[in-house]
Amino acid sequence: MLPEFRNEPLTDFNDPRNVEAFAKAIEDVRSQLGQRYPLVINGQEVWTDETFDSINPARPDEVVGTFAKGTAELADRAVRAAHEAYLEWQHTPAFERAGYLLRAAGEMRRRKHEFSAWMVFEVGKSWVEADADTAEAIDFLEYYARQMMRLDRAGDLLTPRHDEHADLRYIALGVGIVIPPWNFPNAIMTGMTSAALVSGNSVVQKPASTSPTIAYKLCELFWQQGIPAGVLNFLPGPGGVVGDTLVDHPLTRFIAFTGSKEVGLRIFERAAKQQPGQIWLKRTILEMGGKDAVVVDETADPELAAINIVASAFGFQGQKCSAGSRAIITAPLYDEIVERVVSLTRQLTVGETDKGKDVYMGPVIDKKAFDSIMDYIRIGRENHPLLSGGEAIETDTNGYFIQPTIFGDVPSDAVIAQEEIFGPVLAMMPAKDFDDALRIFNSTEYGLTGSLFSNDRRRIERARREFHVGNLYINRKCTGALVGVHPFGGFNMSGTDSKAGGPDYLLLFTQAKSISEKLF
Repeated sequence: MLPEFRNEPLTDFNDPRNVEAFAKAIEDVRSQLGQRYPLVINGQEVWTDETFDSINPARPDEVVGTFAKGTAELADRAVRAAHEAYLEWQHTPAFERAGYLLRAAGEMRRRKHEFSAWMVFEVGKSWVEADADTAEAIDFLEYYARQMMRLDRAGDLLTPRHDEHADLRYIALGVGIVIPPWNFPNAIMTGMTSAALVSGNSVVQKPASTSPTIAYKLCELFWQQGIPAGVLNFLPGPGGVVGDTLVDHPLTRFIAFTGSKEVGLRIFERAAKQQPGQIWLKRTILEMGGKDAVVVDETADPELAAINIVASAFGFQGQKCSAGSRAIITAPLYDEIVERVVSLTRQLTVGETDKGKDVYMGPVIDKKAFDSIMDYIRIGRENHPLLSGGEAIETDTNGYFIQPTIFGDVPSDAVIAQEEIFGPVLAMMPAKDFDDALRIFNSTEYGLTGSLFSNDRRRIERARREFHVGNLYINRKCTGALVGVHPFGGFNMSGTDSKAGGPDYLLLFTQAKSISEKLF
């Protein structure tokens, strides 16, 4: 019997022993930077003539890892290998498949700081953010293992008949393409991959080009547990060549993707087309971002609201689909909240996150993101009052650092209030009253997360009914969903309404088969 699921505790960095242990992991990982990594297809390493580098965004001259680059031919080979492996893997008992996840969770827990340290270097996460990312990855492994064993007993829920033996089985779909994001390079990547595997599917994982090292480390963890060859294949490469081949392939059964709206819609469209020889409708499990808001009414605690607005907006440089990039404040509290948010933001530290636990914000992920965010800041400067930040931070490392930036008096239809910036940019938005705040909150094409700070019970109940987001939080920040506690996923252009870390998530990776035998 497994113990009841419990969320993995976060590391207490006020304890000097934990600081010392994490710092040691940083140095251990530093000594491994620059290694070369192959593709892995059907359990075999594959090297290609073309490679690409994963770099440290705080120091772009520093190579985290060099990776073999996939091709369309290798993508076809990977899908075919995954399909052959699936034919056997699907029949592996659920408790055995769950065992791979549980063993992987135990090993990741033992090497927790190591996995977190890789994120410090590869994506610029702070110690606290990286630690939470790894804790969430462990949670996904533990939670989905238990959920699969629960699904395996689904037949127990059927209504019995005296003359029939009825059963309900949730069976695997087939070959899954897992395309994870770089912003939660351990947690989301582990969650999508492990959900697919434990459900009896085989996987071709195409990692984000900016965080392939962490993806390789997770795959390596499963290979070390003895998962059969071909069940989990690792195939980094360009989206236009490798990604399209994987999505379009007639043997592909489903695609699990987390990333931008534009790429998600492209996958959705391509997956809908029947390919020659394809005998199923491909399933898409898409999480595509948000334009999330924190609403504060005049009954709220101003200090609590301000602290959580800052945390929601600037944690991991605002590079979260759940980031609170809009703060909507009713008129009586607007000036007070703005003043406090600006003050708190100016106290945030920005720098190279491997240098210590007290660095709050690191770099943004790469030059493309840096340029895009600075373009949005330029648009903000041209149209709205700049309250804080607004500048790139020059360093001798040429890292991609940007000041946490706040604009004030932003109307609901402004570009920076409608488009997902995915960076440290916050729009402060005044509302005439609660009705106006609700209107502004629902005025984007997204519907992922949101928060309400209020002490008015009637307004809280209205928010429960009328704030159209998949994850609504009352009197707390709009980031930081916990596996098993806050099933995560949104509405509208935020994706296909899946709920990662929830009791029904594995249903997306399975299909139900009803079996009845007449008794004589």
